Amino acid sequence: MEGTAITGFAMWDWFTLGLFFLGLIGIILWVLRQKEETSTDYFLAGRNAGWIAIGASIFASNIGSEHLVGLAGAGFETGLAMSHWEMQAWLILVLGWVFVPFYSRSKVFTMPEFLEKRYCPGARSFLSVISLVSYVLTKVSVTVYAGGVVFKTVLGIDEWMGIDFFWIGAVSLVIITGLYTIFGGMKSVLYTSVLQTPVLVIGSLVILIVGIDKVGGWGELQAISASKLHIIRPASDPEFPWTGVLLGSAIIGFWYWCTDQYIVQRVLSARNQTQARRGTIFAGYLKLLPVFIFMIPGIIAFALNEKGLITLKSSDAAFPMLVATLLPAGVKGIVVGGLVAALMSSLASLFNSSATLFTVDFYKKYRPESSEKHLVFVGRMATLVVVVLGILWIPVMKSIANILYEYLQNVQSLIAPAIAAVFIMGVFSKRVTGVAGLTALIVGFIIGMSRLALMVFKTHLNPGGLLYKIVAINWLHFSIFLFFLSIVIIAVVSLFTRKPEEKQVNGLTYGSASHEQTVETRRSWNKWDVIHSAIILGVIAAFYIYFW
Repeated sequence: MEGTAITGFAMWDWFTLGLFFLGLIGIILWVLRQKEETSTDYFLAGRNAGWIAIGASIFASNIGSEHLVGLAGAGFETGLAMSHWEMQAWLILVLGWVFVPFYSRSKVFTMPEFLEKRYCPGARSFLSVISLVSYVLTKVSVTVYAGGVVFKTVLGIDEWMGIDFFWIGAVSLVIITGLYTIFGGMKSVLYTSVLQTPVLVIGSLVILIVGIDKVGGWGELQAISASKLHIIRPASDPEFPWTGVLLGSAIIGFWYWCTDQYIVQRVLSARNQTQARRGTIFAGYLKLLPVFIFMIPGIIAFALNEKGLITLKSSDAAFPMLVATLLPAGVKGIVVGGLVAALMSSLASLFNSSATLFTVDFYKKYRPESSEKHLVFVGRMATLVVVVLGILWIPVMKSIANILYEYLQNVQSLIAPAIAAVFIMGVFSKRVTGVAGLTALIVGFIIGMSRLALMVFKTHLNPGGLLYKIVAINWLHFSIFLFFLSIVIIAVVSLFTRKPEEKQVNGLTYGSASHEQTVETRRSWNKWDVIHSAIILGVIAAFYIYFW
């Protein structure tokens, strides 16, 4: 075994880490004792989840590798430029206050299924394919890749029995998480998150506090990293111009928080609208943390690197390096437990969402006579396939862009605009037609993937040619353009196609809810829900004012 064996891991570190895994095992065993009799039990936890489990699961699912590795790396490279994506608790509130009533009334399992109800079967199939491919090619593989990076850097083990420890860490993460997701379903995802979230937050807060102390205090950090502590960049900034970042990040964020199966599935598992909305409010509070517990530690790593206290070869190693070098004996175990918690929770959510999409949107659609027990079996097999595909894609992920978080956002900026436009127009207008929605999805996806292909071959394009100029457009400006183009396509095609029948849009768009549905939604919230939502918005406003 080469390298520093376990970078000073003390007995107390192993003890703390052991306690975390014992707690995790206990929750998983408890979940496994509850039989998954139906597909509703397996994929949506019986639609009986409470707000604590929902909120914790939304947050823990969101905080994956792109945060542990990529967000700190982005902080190291570009400072707070990408913090707009991390201050999107307001979009989780949009999910709870605006979209939960429609999703709840529709009684759907998946977001593509919602599109079928609102638009047409073609829209469902197309979104299902896009979602499944993007999960395997980006989210699953990126999380697994980052898991290998984290374990290798934190534990300081280069090889074990002649095998690169990156592979041991990555594959172990997939196998352990895959097993409890396959057998436990959505309940295992929800209830393990209740343990994983506090461990993650506590561990990351320790890094923040110790890191600021090592730099020499907040004032010293500001002095060394002054240029990195501003979130608004000039319009001429090649990567994050304010003209693109304010609206562009919101478009990507809306797609992710309000329409992506990966997140919304947690809300669909709620026992009622009240629990779903309060789950989003709780998640909104938690979502205020990532900038402080992941991105600022990346800036701390930059400051320490500038002072010569650490040496970083890659920005993506910023957070794991802080864990490996800064923490005292006895504390490292807590933080490593937090890292493992985040990776496992994010991966478990991906596995379960992918299995749900395949089983409900494809298998059940074409084999409607399947028994509930058989659908649960298919869901487990689908999870297993996603696990295997995730492992097979890791070699490709080892060759991706240096800044993991930025890479992920760039790809998502091409997927998000058309989907966001379709959901917004579908919910806010009864006149929008199924043909219009499907057309916008297809055209938006083709344009987005064409741009992605051009980006890959950018170095081979003629600098004076049209194709090069298209690639040269700032990625956020392009995302905004694609969003509004999708809206125009929806509006124009709707004018020339037959208006949807009233029964198709009832309860699924504004102005179409019955009196009973309206009363149910109004009874699902009270003044405290409003107050807590206002507090979250106030904190976001204060953050923008301070770091403007």
